[in-house]
Amino acid sequence: MSEPARIVFAGTPEFAVPALERIAASGAAVPFVLTQADRRAGRGRKLTPSPVKRTAERLGLGVAQPAALRDPQLAEAWGPRPDALVVAAYGLLLPRWLLEWPRCACINVHASLLPRWRGAAPIQHAILAGDAETGISIMRMAAGLDTGPVYAARARHIEPGMTAGRLHDRLAELGAALLGEVLPDILAGRIVPHAQDDESATYAGKIAKSDARLDLTRGALELERQVRAFNPWPVAEAKLTDGRRLRIWQASTLEAGTHVEALPGTIVAAGGAGIDVATGTGLLRLERIQAPSSAVMDAAAWLAAHSLEGVSFVC
Repeated sequence: MSEPARIVFAGTPEFAVPALERIAASGAAVPFVLTQADRRAGRGRKLTPSPVKRTAERLGLGVAQPAALRDPQLAEAWGPRPDALVVAAYGLLLPRWLLEWPRCACINVHASLLPRWRGAAPIQHAILAGDAETGISIMRMAAGLDTGPVYAARARHIEPGMTAGRLHDRLAELGAALLGEVLPDILAGRIVPHAQDDESATYAGKIAKSDARLDLTRGALELERQVRAFNPWPVAEAKLTDGRRLRIWQASTLEAGTHVEALPGTIVAAGGAGIDVATGTGLLRLERIQAPSSAVMDAAAWLAAHSLEGVSFVC
């Protein structure tokens, strides 16, 4: 009877949890899990473990949290070389010595159909670009940014109105499922990864909190995509001319036939359906909003207690 594969897992956020659970359930030996250091979070700024660390501890797995990976001597404390290192949204750059450490390969679960959307925020950028589909790529890691050859990929339709949060959850489960299907064949050498077409590559840079501000001189469709891409973080935001700020959790573009002669930022209607705002092109309907220190609510509920008379949105 052959020994189970030895697989070290590296990941940090919720996206990586289904993949770790799938590996643990497969019968593989997981000597330990790599994850980023605990971070301070919440109003009390309490040190909080990553979702992957909490999952590893629940599964009875050891955890390593090096602040950096530059020193090859880390491997001495980690024990024998594993058959594979599986990475899913770990968040630290893997140096060459670590890429060469496993017997078989470093394998990455990436949330896009490579070479489209290499980089840190592929889910958000797919929505921002209006892509009809995205997916998961299981890739052999290389020294470049998501440049390694791809073992397998699977597409996922981006439904109308889908937020980054919903798409994230669907892709996390899809990634775990695809990883479970192909990992045995990768370890056995039955799959040869195919090189990416570098000429077709696009890049998904990090999303910053400063990106949340909506520029209402842009078109309504682009703004709606921003609202969806920035839900649940950093959450789109707009400012009224009287200084009030609103976070926009849900919005929709009104039909192309809707045309109003109004400057961008003008509130052309406000009622039970939401707050209709003129943009550079078309109307954007704000449907779920949040005022500072308040709960997220339907725009209609907020309007019941707040007036928009005499104000517009700042562009």
